[in-house]
Amino acid sequence: MADTIAAIATAGISSAIGIIRLSGDTAVDAVANLFRPSGNTPVHKFESRKLYYGKLLDKDGKPLDHCLCTISRAPHSYTGEDTAELQCHGSPMVLREGLESLFAAGARGAAPGEFTKRAFLNGKMDLIQAEAVADLIAAETSDAARNAASQLGGAVSRKTDLIYDGLTDIMAHFHAVLDYPDEDLDPFTLTAYESKLKSYADTLSALKDSFDRGKLLKDGIKSAIVGKPNVGKSSLLNTLLGYGRAIVTDIPGTTRDTIEEKLRLGGALLRISDTAGLRKTSDPVEKIGVERTMSALNDAVLVLAVLDGSRPLDSEDLRVISSAQQAPHPVAVINKSDLPQRIDISQIEAGFDKVCKMSAKEETGIDELEKIVSGIFGEFPDAQTGEIITNARHMDVVSRALDATRRAQNAIEEQISPDAVLTEVEDAMSALGELTGKTIREDITARIFERFCVGK
Repeated sequence: MADTIAAIATAGISSAIGIIRLSGDTAVDAVANLFRPSGNTPVHKFESRKLYYGKLLDKDGKPLDHCLCTISRAPHSYTGEDTAELQCHGSPMVLREGLESLFAAGARGAAPGEFTKRAFLNGKMDLIQAEAVADLIAAETSDAARNAASQLGGAVSRKTDLIYDGLTDIMAHFHAVLDYPDEDLDPFTLTAYESKLKSYADTLSALKDSFDRGKLLKDGIKSAIVGKPNVGKSSLLNTLLGYGRAIVTDIPGTTRDTIEEKLRLGGALLRISDTAGLRKTSDPVEKIGVERTMSALNDAVLVLAVLDGSRPLDSEDLRVISSAQQAPHPVAVINKSDLPQRIDISQIEAGFDKVCKMSAKEETGIDELEKIVSGIFGEFPDAQTGEIITNARHMDVVSRALDATRRAQNAIEEQISPDAVLTEVEDAMSALGELTGKTIREDITARIFERFCVGK
């Protein structure tokens, strides 16, 4: 018997709509205690997945709100249990009072992710799909949302389930021949499965290789704004963010530490750092800032090398250019285009494939910078099919399954006994079982759902 859990499923701020959600064997009974339908149909007679209008009562039986109620009966619900939702006006006070009324009716507060955990335990979704729910909620770009939505729909699960089923067939064939030698069964030969194992390895390898893109998709592209002091690095960050995040003055060396923020530019999610100006200095504090600038620069995938277009290049600019060119994707940003230009643009274009002229002060040239970033990183077309792995746990499991599959391939090539080959096949199956939740430890499951929000 599943106890009944309840939680507020919407954000704890004033809004147009607020939702209280329940799941468990007594969910319908609990709702019947505090919802009074305006029609003649009692709560226990509600049709599944149909909205009913009525009054929400507090724990003392006094009217609290006018709201909608819907019920979904097991097993045709999100969790696979009887569930109910109360769609109220989005007053945090109303929602809290409604939740207290449900607690008084016998429900208990849901733990983070407990609704989705019950869906997993009741077979409504596998573990990859369950984790995709959290990824979808946390998505910060449309590509990340599309990738998570496709995984929620089973994109990765279908691929790995085909491999798991194929490996199961190999094991079953071997043991059938071994256990029933007198039956008229096809002889078991390892070479007959060699091409299948190669196909499985190729699929797993493609999933594994997607993880580098997945980290960029989910966590953002590590980026750095670098330049000598007073070229407009902090002004550029503020312009890109749309508000005054970094202190801007005419005094060189104002920024002495790295400031990291997330922003979307050209369809990409950037984890961008404003850094201390690169120059030689005897100031011990500024020197630490310069060291941190170099560290941020070395870690960055995208580097925006900011240069002052109103001044000729000097030795400090050349140091910035040389450092930025070591990054995978360096972009020269010639700032202060609102002033008379004295920089030698041909010298910049000779050292950078991507050059953008702009004025952070006048907020011009941002569109051009967006086009450049979009051209470098573009969209993730495979995000629409959900075939990008963004989860470190998935990466680890897929890697272990791939290694075991390749060991099985090598064992066949070296004509090792079937027992040794099938040991590797079994290891691959065990790893894939962890991916979807067929064979997963309870402590790992608990850890996975801890990152969910309450009410989901």
